[in-house]
Amino acid sequence: MAEFTCRLGMPTGEVVTRTLEANEERELRAKLERDGFRIFSISSGSGKSLGRLIGGEVRSGKIKTEDFLLFNQQLSALLRAGLPILQAILILRKRVANERLRILLEDVEEKVRAGHALSEAFAAQGTAFPRIYIASILAGERSGSLDEVLLRYVSYQKTITEARRKIKKSLAYPAVLVCASLILVMVLSTFVIPKFMQIYGSVGAQELPAITLAVVTISSFISANLMWLLPTAIGLTIFVLYWRRTPTGRLAIDKWILKTPVAGETVRQITTAQLTRSLATLLAGGITLPESVEIASESITNRGLQIASSGVLTGIREGRSFTESLEKAGWVSELAIDMIGVGERSGALREMLDEVANFYDAEIDVRLNQITTFIEPAILVFMGSLVMTILLAMYLPLFYMIGNMGQTGGAR
Repeated sequence: MAEFTCRLGMPTGEVVTRTLEANEERELRAKLERDGFRIFSISSGSGKSLGRLIGGEVRSGKIKTEDFLLFNQQLSALLRAGLPILQAILILRKRVANERLRILLEDVEEKVRAGHALSEAFAAQGTAFPRIYIASILAGERSGSLDEVLLRYVSYQKTITEARRKIKKSLAYPAVLVCASLILVMVLSTFVIPKFMQIYGSVGAQELPAITLAVVTISSFISANLMWLLPTAIGLTIFVLYWRRTPTGRLAIDKWILKTPVAGETVRQITTAQLTRSLATLLAGGITLPESVEIASESITNRGLQIASSGVLTGIREGRSFTESLEKAGWVSELAIDMIGVGERSGALREMLDEVANFYDAEIDVRLNQITTFIEPAILVFMGSLVMTILLAMYLPLFYMIGNMGQTGGAR
C-alpha cells in the first residue's frame, strides 16, 4: 500500500494534514468523502513529500531573527484563539514591518488559499525559512497541534539566538583591544618614532641602545613600505574572507579551528548543544528519528564536524542504534554519548536530548566566561608591554645623553 499526505477539512471545521495508507488515490478519496471529510489536496508518499518540502524552490534572502520570532509567537497565539490559518496569516501579513517577510507571507497566503498545506506554502519559499521550521510545521499539521509546535520552535530559536549573542558579546571586547593595539603600533611607527629620531639626529646622538635600534629598524621598515604593506594587508584580508566562503576554504579553516586547544573544544560543545536541541524539537513534533537527524544535521555549521557526522544517518538506516551511530562520528563527548544512550534505552530520548542541550548550554557559559577572563587581561598586558617597550626605546637615548652631559660637566 502507498502512503498519501492528505489536507482535510474535518466535520468540526478544523483543517488538518494526515498521512494515510491506501492502494490508490481514487480509493482513498472515495473513502474520505464517505467519512464526511472535505478534501483540499492529496499527495502521494509522505516520506517523499517531506523530502520535497525540505528541498523546496530556491529563493535567496534571509529574514531577521527577531521579526521571524515575533511572527511565530503571534501566529501561535492566533491559532490558540481559534482563528483559521488563512485568516491568521492575513492578519499578520498586514502587520509585519519587515518588507521581505511581508512579500513571502503574501505568497504563503496565496498558496494556502489555493488549498496547499501551510508547510508546503512555507517550503515553496526555498531557503528563506529554515528546514527545521518547515519540518516543525509539518509535524504540527500531522499531529493537529500546530500552535504548540510553533511555541516549541520559538523557544528553541530563542535559546539558539541567546547562545550566539553570548558568543559575540564574549569576543567583541577582545577584538576591539586587538584592533586598538594594531592602530597604536601603526601610529607610533609612522609618526612618533621618526620625530624622535630627527631630534636625536639634530643634537648629534651617535650610539643608540640596542632596543632603540630594533624599534627604529622596524619603524623605518613600516614607514618606508607603508604604501604596499597596507594594500597587501587589506588584500590578504579580502582573500581570506572570500576563501572562507568557498567549500575548500571553509573546510580547511573549520578543521584548523577544531585542532586549536580551547576553540576546538568550545566549538564541539556548541555544536553538541545545537544538534541535540534541534533533534529534541523535531522529535517532540512527531518527526521520525531518521528524518530528525537528517534535518538537525544542518544545525552543524562546522564543516569538519558535518563531514564526520555524515555517517550517523546512514548508520540509523542500516539498523544501528542512534547512540552507536553518533559514537562512530568521533567528535561527541563520552558524557553526551552516555546520556543519550540512557535516554534511548529507556524510551525517553527526546527528554534526554533536552537535558544534554541544557547541560552544554551551561558548560558553554562557563567556558566563555573563562576565555573572556583570560583573554582580556592578556591583551591588556600585551598592549602595556608594547607601549612600554616603545617608550623605553624612545627615551633611553635621552637618558644616556643627559648622563653623558653630566659626566662631561664633572670632568671639567
